[in-house]
Amino acid sequence: MKSHEPGVQDQSVIYFHTPSLQAQRMFFYPICLGHFYYEPEYHLIRNSYDSFLLMYLIHGECTVVCNEQQYTATNEQLVFLDCYQTHEYYSKKGWECLWIHFDGLLAREYFNTITNSKGPVIRIQNPYIVEKNMKKVLDNCIQNQIIKEVLISDYITNILTELLISITENNPVSDHSYVIDEITTYINEHPGEELSLNRLASLANLSPFYFARTFKKITGNTPHEYVLTSRINSAKFYLKTTHLSVEEIGFSHGFSSSSAFCTAFRKNLGITPLKFRDSPPD
Repeated sequence: MKSHEPGVQDQSVIYFHTPSLQAQRMFFYPICLGHFYYEPEYHLIRNSYDSFLLMYLIHGECTVVCNEQQYTATNEQLVFLDCYQTHEYYSKKGWECLWIHFDGLLAREYFNTITNSKGPVIRIQNPYIVEKNMKKVLDNCIQNQIIKEVLISDYITNILTELLISITENNPVSDHSYVIDEITTYINEHPGEELSLNRLASLANLSPFYFARTFKKITGNTPHEYVLTSRINSAKFYLKTTHLSVEEIGFSHGFSSSSAFCTAFRKNLGITPLKFRDSPPD
């Protein structure tokens, strides 16, 4: 349908969508979306619009204001805004863009991860992927009386994935992400070996300090926390699927004694290994 918003040119189109209950529980879902041509001097200030906004600039330039900070977006860049908060955007030159107001259970997690390091204007590594998926969402609304919500969710996920890739490009932490992936795999496959900080840092060929800091940034856990969680998860499997004693399982998973294993297990799960073994399946 045509937009009648002041400052938006006549060839612009807008669509509204009411998500199903299933979409609200499971998917990313659009609330409204469009392809807009903004006239010079367009200016919007809004206290709140309950959604997140993806706005991909095809041509032109716009200025974005949020959290008392000002940013400028140009061709082939994407603006990602939390519209639950006060926000503003305008341009003296005008701009053309594809945009989607959307939401979903993981929308805020994606928003925080993507914008915390780079801000709301993202320089995209592969603009073609973003533009293609934005158009797919719009075309799905144009061509179908019944919106295919699962497909739309997939298209939005593709956009968010490309944004994650773009913000980690040339990020020093991401340069070591493959090393950390190898270390986490090693931890999971060798729970009974010595997995001290110094040992893991040596395997990664990094200093213990830098390894610990990088590991935490990438995994969200310290090396010690990750090792302990990995050992407990593996031990849970052996408790349920073998007749090995608690002591044998503890020793085979790197714990110095049965009491050390039981203490760590209970602290992690709230019950002893024996009670976990005897508990009914979930």
